[in-house]
Amino acid sequence: MTTPSSSIITFGPAEEPDRRQQFIELMRACPIPDGELLLNMGLFLTPQTLSRILFMDFLYQKVLEVQGVVMEFGCRWGQNASLLTALRGIYEPFNRLRTVVAFDSFEGFPSVDVQDGARMSQGGYATTAGYETYLDQVLRHQEQEAPLDHLRKYRIVKGDICQTLPAYLAAHPETMIALAYFDLDLYAPTRACLTAIRDRITRGTVLGFDELNDPVTPGETLALKEVLGLDRYAVRRYRYSARTSYLVIE
Repeated sequence: MTTPSSSIITFGPAEEPDRRQQFIELMRACPIPDGELLLNMGLFLTPQTLSRILFMDFLYQKVLEVQGVVMEFGCRWGQNASLLTALRGIYEPFNRLRTVVAFDSFEGFPSVDVQDGARMSQGGYATTAGYETYLDQVLRHQEQEAPLDHLRKYRIVKGDICQTLPAYLAAHPETMIALAYFDLDLYAPTRACLTAIRDRITRGTVLGFDELNDPVTPGETLALKEVLGLDRYAVRRYRYSARTSYLVIE
């Protein structure tokens, strides 16, 4: 499995790539025995990565008493999906209805619109070929660390989300959404998803966003403004991360 060249947009200082590469080399050369490696993954957490974990925990705790599934729109490598699966195992290991559903094309952005700004490009944020198979294995192992592991409580949905999300909801008419996390970066798919789930959310549903109020990815804010309106909800930022936001349907 070949790794695509990194095309993510970063905002760190000029020396950050070299510094991060040195850290990666330390991680690859880690002398910790295999039997203890998973128990010490915190050794390699940067503040940015840890803040992401804390944010997922923050959102998950808000929906513990809300009925419905967890959906991630734009999962890419699947870190959030894995975190959410692990959090389910911590907070509600016997809730067989709390399915984690991860959507992605795994082929990068199918297209971009003028609303998406100059730095978004077609094909951006692709994964390696067949990555969804690898992610399925990871999530399966993650699920096996908690009770009820004989029941599959996660789904990976590959394809253009503008088509796959309506198809999924049609195939699962019972679906209610407790938590939806938006990491699509773009206007059209974010708008399509918000429109598709409007009749599947309830009071207490939490919507999380990765790029609101960001001039690099203006499409996400425009989509929220058009579908739900910015004057109807209190859009909160997570104090430990500049980009991430959330709102609660009241």
